[in-house]
Amino acid sequence: MADSAELEIMPGDWNRALAVVAHPDDLEYGGAGAVARWTREGKSVVYTLATRGEAGIDGMAPEESAVVREREQIAAARVVGVDTVEFLDHADGVIEYGLPLRRDIAAAIRRHRPELVIMTNHRDTWPGGPWLNMADHRNVGLATLDAVRDAANRWVFRELIDDGLEPWDGVRWVAAVASPQATHAVDITDTLDLAVDSLREHRAYLDGLGDASMADPSFLREAAAEAGVRFGGVPACEFELFPM
Repeated sequence: MADSAELEIMPGDWNRALAVVAHPDDLEYGGAGAVARWTREGKSVVYTLATRGEAGIDGMAPEESAVVREREQIAAARVVGVDTVEFLDHADGVIEYGLPLRRDIAAAIRRHRPELVIMTNHRDTWPGGPWLNMADHRNVGLATLDAVRDAANRWVFRELIDDGLEPWDGVRWVAAVASPQATHAVDITDTLDLAVDSLREHRAYLDGLGDASMADPSFLREAAAEAGVRFGGVPACEFELFPM
C-alpha cells in the first residue's frame, strides 16, 4: 500500500506526452482527468494501446468487441482533447512481455518523440488493497519502461532506423497511472467532470460489467477525493514518477 507522505506536484515543463496502456478504458480508469488538464494547457498527448480490448466483454464475440471498443476509446480520448489514438494489435488478455512488445512501444516513442511517457501501473497490486493487477497491465508497464531506453539506443531494434524512426532520447519522465506507490499528483478540480464523461464513452464495456462497482463512472470522484487527501485536499490524479 502507498504510504501517507504528501504527493508532489507533477512536472509541467514539457510539451509532448505519449500514453502507453494495455486496453481501451485503462486511461479512463486512472489518468484522463490529468490528460484533460494538460491538453487544456496546450500540451500534446497521444494514446497508444497495446490491444483493442477484444477479450474485455464476456457477452460479445472478440471480433465485434474489438470494433466497438476501438470506437469507444477514440470517443473517450476526444472528450479529454486527444486526437491521435493508435492500436498495436497485440492479443488482449495474453500480452507477453518480450522483444516484439518492446519494439512496438519503442517505435511509438520514436514516432511521437515525447518528453513525458504515461504508462499502466506495472506493480503487482492496486492502490488501497491487495487486489492483484493483471498480467497485461504489468507486462505493458514493464515493457514501456524498457522501451524508453530502447528508443534512445540506435543499436537496439536497428530495423526501426530503416523505417525512418531515428533514436529519441528526449523522454525526461515516465509516469505510472494508479500505482500503489504514487509519488506525484495533478490537481484535476477543473477537469474531473471530463474524466467522468470520458469513462462514460465506454458504454458497451461498462454495460458488460453489470452491477460491478467499477461500472459506475461516478466512482472516479471518490478516487480523486481520496488522492487529494495527500495533495492539499483538492481532487487529484496520482502517478508514480520515474525521472529518466
